[in-house]
Amino acid sequence: MLVLLAFFAGSVWAAAGTVVHLSGSLSVQRPDGSSTILARNSPVNPGDVLTTAPDSYAQVNFSDGSSITLRPNTTVRVEAYNFVREQPQQDNSLLRLVKGGMRSVTGLIGRRGNQDAYKIGTQQATIGIRGSSGDTLECSEGCAGVTPTSGKLPPGLYHATHTGIYIVQNEAGSLLVNPGQISYVKDAKTPPTLVSKDPGLGLGQLPFALPGAPEGECVVR
Repeated sequence: MLVLLAFFAGSVWAAAGTVVHLSGSLSVQRPDGSSTILARNSPVNPGDVLTTAPDSYAQVNFSDGSSITLRPNTTVRVEAYNFVREQPQQDNSLLRLVKGGMRSVTGLIGRRGNQDAYKIGTQQATIGIRGSSGDTLECSEGCAGVTPTSGKLPPGLYHATHTGIYIVQNEAGSLLVNPGQISYVKDAKTPPTLVSKDPGLGLGQLPFALPGAPEGECVVR
């Protein structure tokens, strides 16, 4: 399994991100071990572990202009985040998808300076982004309830690219995933591969409209 080093860096921003949309329940465990329920306009910072309840969705907008939408039964850890507009060389964003699924849309981090500054970590691989939008499902331990059909997926990591390019890599290899393509990683020692058709990800509905949504997606507003 790929080992990643995360660090928490200071920033002039009061918060790394903000909860801008919420349908259902979103909880957070802070770095000091405390837990609470978040609401719209709640801050999100490095070290926070975000978890959606069943049938719940949450959208977080970050200070660099990037966004993530968490699907139901999803846990994401903000392992590292640093964005100072005047210091692009210090850009850094590492979001670890512990379980479940999320839609990601990139902002300035990864588009200016270091292209490798924005990453998504999972159990099976690390995903790098080149100015993109896409969906990632971490189903290594099951994905029941994340989407309407995800409970039937074989265990593993799934990624669908909507715009731009994603790079899925682990110790066994790396793979470019272009718009309209879907990748699958069985485990950390198996190289990422493209799948010929949608295995039943069920990505076609989100309650919040995000940039980069695939054509024909059903968005409930």
